[in-house]
Amino acid sequence: MNNDDYIRIALADDDADDRLFFEEAFEELKIKSKVSTFNDGDDLMDYLNNESSNLPNLLFLDLNMPRMSGMECLTEIKENPKFKNIAIAIYSTSASDEDVENTFVKGANIYIKKPNDFEVLKKILSEVVTINWQYKTSGLNKDNFLLRL
Repeated sequence: MNNDDYIRIALADDDADDRLFFEEAFEELKIKSKVSTFNDGDDLMDYLNNESSNLPNLLFLDLNMPRMSGMECLTEIKENPKFKNIAIAIYSTSASDEDVENTFVKGANIYIKKPNDFEVLKKILSEVVTINWQYKTSGLNKDNFLLRL
């Protein structure tokens, strides 16, 4: 993370309710953060590729989005050295073995199945934000890739 006094967090998700719950969870957690949300992968990639954008420290990616999927975003982000310091959390309703495997292989840092309960969402987000990502990414393996609470 940078020496900023807040964590820059981004979420790309086509579901308006999911974006709202995500933002509300961070407000309630009182974590010093700046949360940006994007309706789809195209909007996210436009933002990330804009030279004047402040890149997020942590990016949450939904897999199933129109125009550009989370998997396509993940692939493009991992291919660009400019984005090497962004930790990527897959944030999806799917927890299929295939999705988990594919995102692990493509270089995501953690996989989170979207919870249906707001309190569980807050617990998950708190845990993900407080992970020491340098340690987490150096010891990444499939056993600790899927976040289970």
